Amino acid sequence: MKVTGYAYPWDVVDDPGFVERVRELGVDEVAVAVSYHSARAATPWSPERTSVVARHAALYRPVRDEAWGELKPAEPDWVESRDSAGDAVRTLTEAGIPAAAWIVLTHNSQLGTEFPDFTVRNCFGERYPWALCPGVPAVREYAANVTAESLAGLDFATVILEACGPLGAVHQHQHEKTDGVWSPAVARLLSICCCDDCLDAWVAAGQDPAKALGKLRAEVRRLIDSGDLRATEDKILPTLRQVLLDTRQNATDALRRAVLEKIPSGPRIVLHGAMDPWVTGALPGLTPSAPDDVDAVVLQNWAPGRPSVGAVEAARAKLPEKVAVGSYITAVAASPVPDIEAYTTELGKAGATELHLYHLGLAGPGRWADLIAAVSAAQEL
Repeated sequence: MKVTGYAYPWDVVDDPGFVERVRELGVDEVAVAVSYHSARAATPWSPERTSVVARHAALYRPVRDEAWGELKPAEPDWVESRDSAGDAVRTLTEAGIPAAAWIVLTHNSQLGTEFPDFTVRNCFGERYPWALCPGVPAVREYAANVTAESLAGLDFATVILEACGPLGAVHQHQHEKTDGVWSPAVARLLSICCCDDCLDAWVAAGQDPAKALGKLRAEVRRLIDSGDLRATEDKILPTLRQVLLDTRQNATDALRRAVLEKIPSGPRIVLHGAMDPWVTGALPGLTPSAPDDVDAVVLQNWAPGRPSVGAVEAARAKLPEKVAVGSYITAVAASPVPDIEAYTTELGKAGATELHLYHLGLAGPGRWADLIAAVSAAQEL
């Protein structure tokens, strides 16, 4: 299995032991966060601090005014360099370690707060400031510009696209207090975007937006009132279902095309995604045309067990042979994987040929053995 380890720019440039430690670990490449959302990131290898507080989404490359349209990312003032991602990539390149560009696209709470009309709006009219809507032309232009500016002047072996599609109702937002409250069906219905651009697409498909919104709201209310947390949306809104999915997928395809136009030939294109087309978030559902555009699809397999292994098997069976299947696993979960070596082996046997390993900076001395075990298992497959 090809092994990609993920890291933040400060993990590479602020830690003099990073390169040697990663070289000994034996990963094939390091994915550096070039455009990233807000976070409080632990720095267990630093002797001077315990964390970096990234207060808002930011681009870790120089932000040139002339490169942007209506939407422009913020610069991070919690790093010393205006080009900390570039510094990290150059450090890795000089050490002979291939670098991947880890680019987060539609997850930006700062821009979503500043430009609410460009965010996902649910059927109750509530905005999700963390979720820029791919159906909005300005958002697609922004994503394309982020990609171009992220890659400019640097040598990348791989480009990894995260949040290359819609985010929904359930995602990181301050202190999240929705987990386990809504059934999966409610969460998915609340993740359907009803912004003006998406409503225009409904009209083009022959739907009355007012009636469609009324149906959505009524169905959400019915499911909430029923108290059934096991309800699914499989049989919900049969007359609307295909129109809603087509609207989402058309917008996602348009976003991805705009982004791919900015990527020069050469790097591998890796897409974070899910086989279920209704999934939203950092790894959104694949559209039918997505596999034609990428070299690999990475699934989130953070929770060990049969569902994750089955997802890999399903992906390998459905995706074209030319598209690699990657498994995204974590060594820094609150509840560690009981046997990460065995789990990695299981994912490989299920059809994953890439291991995406989270996280080379967050995993400190207490978790480094798990990274070693995972890489060792991957190298034996």
